[in-house]
Amino acid sequence: MTPDGPRRQRRQAGSQHRHHRRRLRRACHGLLPKQAGIESFSIFEKAQDVGGVWRENTYPGAACDVPSHLYCFSFEPKPDWSRAFSPQQEIWEYLRHCVAKYDLGRHIQFHKKVSGAEFDARSGTWTVCIEGAAPLRARALVLGNGALHVPSYPDIPGRESFEGRMFHSAEWDHGFVLAGKRLAVIGTGASAIQFVPEIAPQVEKLQVFQRTAPWIAPKADHAISPGRQRRLRRFRPLHWLHRARLYWTAELLAVGFVVSPRLLELLERPLRRYLAHQVRDRDLRAKLTPGYTLGCKRILLSNDYYAALQRPNVELVTAAIERITPKGIQTRDGVEHPADAIICGTGFMVGDYLTNLRVVGRDGRSLDQAVQARAGAYLGITLHGFPNLYLMMGPNTGLGHNSMIFMIEAQARHALQAIETVRQRKLAYLDVLESAQARFSASLQRRMRRSVWSSGCHSWYLDADGYNGTLWPYFTFQYWWRTRRLALADFEAVPAGDAR
Repeated sequence: MTPDGPRRQRRQAGSQHRHHRRRLRRACHGLLPKQAGIESFSIFEKAQDVGGVWRENTYPGAACDVPSHLYCFSFEPKPDWSRAFSPQQEIWEYLRHCVAKYDLGRHIQFHKKVSGAEFDARSGTWTVCIEGAAPLRARALVLGNGALHVPSYPDIPGRESFEGRMFHSAEWDHGFVLAGKRLAVIGTGASAIQFVPEIAPQVEKLQVFQRTAPWIAPKADHAISPGRQRRLRRFRPLHWLHRARLYWTAELLAVGFVVSPRLLELLERPLRRYLAHQVRDRDLRAKLTPGYTLGCKRILLSNDYYAALQRPNVELVTAAIERITPKGIQTRDGVEHPADAIICGTGFMVGDYLTNLRVVGRDGRSLDQAVQARAGAYLGITLHGFPNLYLMMGPNTGLGHNSMIFMIEAQARHALQAIETVRQRKLAYLDVLESAQARFSASLQRRMRRSVWSSGCHSWYLDADGYNGTLWPYFTFQYWWRTRRLALADFEAVPAGDAR
């Protein structure tokens, strides 16, 4: 071999690596499997239609609290939203439009609930179990079930003894006639502040049971005129600039969330003034004044919630609930509040959304066990011991200030890069290294301790021990930057012939 031989080999290897990266970037330029050249894939949906949380939540007043033009896919912008903050029905229709436009319908199997999956290290495949159907094998498995789909009912003694109607806001009973009824609402979160103003004029009496007063900001919602819709549709750069302005405005809030929580005190003052302007009664205002740092719990948006609580037929109850009786709710001060129906606006089982899905990895451990062990997830997408498995909206990728659509797109792009790498390099599987996952998780939790979410309040972001496995403690553009390229050095790449 000549002295130039080793150098020539290195140049050739480098050229091949660059060629692979170019092919990978071209293949993953889109965010859909079809755009990446993947035709053989199946989507299993447990319900009768697409839409997820926007299909399930049909309570009165259901709407998004993220600006409309930010709550859509970058590859499928929608210039003609009817309002600045879109109602549930319009978002659901947009998702159906995306399915039709990108011909995803023929890949979706409805009424097919995935009950579990198990990884076979010898073949490098997942065996996926579906209720009422034969199991199937897949080279890659993507879990897009999310955390906001299992309603959380309050753990209150006597719930089964109630003789009236009880339902969760995510399972709204549209057949129940509200007129002339006495209603009790448990919870004052993002759903309750939307449906309480809608139902208050219809009922005889409405009692809202509040455990903690939320921070509420005015909602900059308004109808978008047909003329503005036409301008945004015709001049796409104008729509892009509008979307960019919304994104960076929302991103500014993260400065207080994850950099310097003390800055949020400056925002507390106008919100206190907003409360004082909306609620003149001193006692009611005191009950509605939060006792924790702004941002520690989710900031809510509403223009009519405070007004609804001041209606003559509405009462805010702040005494702690002791039990549910056959006739209503009894509080710890000894008062029994009669009710014909109880509506639970108490959120979702965020920490337990994988409990009913038995996914077993290469070492025999379940995915739920791995998540509950607080080992974290690399970029919130992959976990050690679960090769070729990719999570959408996995641990520590939730947001309190910006659009989850942005995060989902970054996750989809990263997962597609991994899938294409397995295909092009003829690998059996990719498994994130335990050391890489541990470094990422440790760094993330160190940053979390400096965030506003660790300032002392109790929220659904935290588990019973105060561990935050829900939120992303950085800016969203930092997440995009970290996920933009697959770092193969952080993975064990097993060739097809070496799978065990």
